[in-house]
Amino acid sequence: MQRKIGVIGAGAVGTTTVGALLGSGQLDAEIVIVNRNHGKAVGLAEDMQHAAALSSTARVSAGGYDLLDGADLVIVTAGVNEKNGGATDRIDPRGRRVLIPDNAKAYSKIIPAVAAAAPTATILVVTDPPDPLADLARVLAPGQPVLSTGTVIDSLRFRAQIARALGVQARDVSAYVIGEHGTSNVYLWSTATVGGARVLDLLARRGDDVEEQKTRIRKAVTYGNISIIEGIGASQHGIGAVVARITEAILRDERAVLPVASYLPEYGTTIALPSIVGARGVIDTILPTLTDEERDGLADSAQILRDAGQFALASA
Repeated sequence: MQRKIGVIGAGAVGTTTVGALLGSGQLDAEIVIVNRNHGKAVGLAEDMQHAAALSSTARVSAGGYDLLDGADLVIVTAGVNEKNGGATDRIDPRGRRVLIPDNAKAYSKIIPAVAAAAPTATILVVTDPPDPLADLARVLAPGQPVLSTGTVIDSLRFRAQIARALGVQARDVSAYVIGEHGTSNVYLWSTATVGGARVLDLLARRGDDVEEQKTRIRKAVTYGNISIIEGIGASQHGIGAVVARITEAILRDERAVLPVASYLPEYGTTIALPSIVGARGVIDTILPTLTDEERDGLADSAQILRDAGQFALASA
């Protein structure tokens, strides 16, 4: 049976998301693109349908929220992006959180429309900052499964930087970033490994200044989006691939472990931890073994996200 996916937003991230969904050639789905500028959605859908004709059985169309009826998953990418919203200042500790007022207002219209049209769909929040906006989406679509992309892209960037430092393939690095997708994120150096060996030990064995490497890598990951925006105008291809991977895990009920974010009562907010992802979003979360420093960092990140979630609700 062909599944139905809604993609809200036809900007850079929405476009690369649809492209990534089609690119695998494995997803048999109907993809409905909804955008405030309907003509843009129509053009994107037609262009993507031509691409799908080469290697995918997916169908791509454009329409209003009513076409989301029966959707299994709705992916929300719409909103003001980092460049246009002024979220590219490396010295501003708020990072992506400066986008909350504008994007919370957008979500106050988008999410009720999604909930009315597709009340049984899982909602995947991609718009920045995704974690506070997922908290808001939970309020606006009560009873529906909601998750955000969390720190999946951060963890991939972390692994890529470690791989570059050690001269190995990123796929052979096991390392996680948890907490906020933003400036309070927590790097789990204590459990980062390559081939079963601790990354910190491998760096030390090479004669590297370990603390210097940790600082360099943290900056490269935390501000990687800004470097990309400065180069090509939008951080889009990495997150598009991430959204496609999460989508596959949901539609195939894979129970894959990905550091997405979901609401965790013990933290009182939507926050990213390694999570088991299946048909209805997050099935369970896994709390890794943490050092005292990492545990304190996660608590600080949770407090920042609780405040940000309240700000999003007040801004909607």
